[in-house]
Amino acid sequence: METIYLDSATCLAENSCATIGFFDGVHRGHRALLEELKRQAKGHGLLSMVITFAEHPRQVVGTDWQPRLLTTLEEKRRLMDEAGIDRMVVLRFDAAMAGLSAREFMLRVLKGQLGVRMLLTGYDNRFGHDRREGFSDYVAYGREMGIDVRLGQMLSVGEGAVSSSRVRRLLTAGNVGEAAVCLGRRYEMAGCVVHGEQIGRQMGFPTANLEPDDRLKLVPMDGVYAVTAAMEDDGRVLQGLMNIGSRPTFDGHRRTLEVHLLDFGGDIYGRRLRVAFVERLRDELHFDSAESLRLQMEHDKAKARRLFAQLAD
Repeated sequence: METIYLDSATCLAENSCATIGFFDGVHRGHRALLEELKRQAKGHGLLSMVITFAEHPRQVVGTDWQPRLLTTLEEKRRLMDEAGIDRMVVLRFDAAMAGLSAREFMLRVLKGQLGVRMLLTGYDNRFGHDRREGFSDYVAYGREMGIDVRLGQMLSVGEGAVSSSRVRRLLTAGNVGEAAVCLGRRYEMAGCVVHGEQIGRQMGFPTANLEPDDRLKLVPMDGVYAVTAAMEDDGRVLQGLMNIGSRPTFDGHRRTLEVHLLDFGGDIYGRRLRVAFVERLRDELHFDSAESLRLQMEHDKAKARRLFAQLAD
């Protein structure tokens, strides 16, 4: 997949069938839209193109809300590539772009710079500074400038529509299983292993302290999780436990992400891990002693092994 970072000089010659959005999570609803995009592009002899943003637009428009993201830009790029998209265009969303009307954006950027011939919009997607404009307006503007605007369909799973906000709610509640159903894969966090205080090692449970790549990446609800951990340098995938929380048995102040890898005794400091959440096992608890915590961790370890054995059957 070709990735282009848009600037004022960008002008693409090839005609394309495009969709636009932040696509946080690249969840199953997004994937359904991407499949329709590819079908339409192929049927009309066009390139399939996803137009997205380097930053969440709400980081720019001056709200107090700080987004907690499901995917970094690099993760998004990888998932779009896996989906078979021909080209991803990354826009730098700034005050000038935020000030464009939908018509101006379509004329200057979609038509003028990117050669969009067909635009497939998400069922709830809106763009341009006037949020009162919607699909019927985009159709009318597109008719003026030779862009065929079409509407994508909503995907429902279980209790309702699959959306980035729904996935965020599930992860914030620790429901990583249902989040995986909506995403179409397990939720992941990647980062570098940094030195900690060696408390786990002293109890016979050495842990890898994970420093996430992006401070805006959503961290699931505090607790203990069964996880898999892929080592990015050699591709090995190991089973493990992750504790998310403030370690109330010891200090109870600083939130950490600590991974204990099953059946692994090597040195992984400075290495990169990609952790996938399988199931939440329990809340983070306060214990009266380190020994009580150690015994609980033995139970957690046994429970995780049973879970991984069931998944392997």
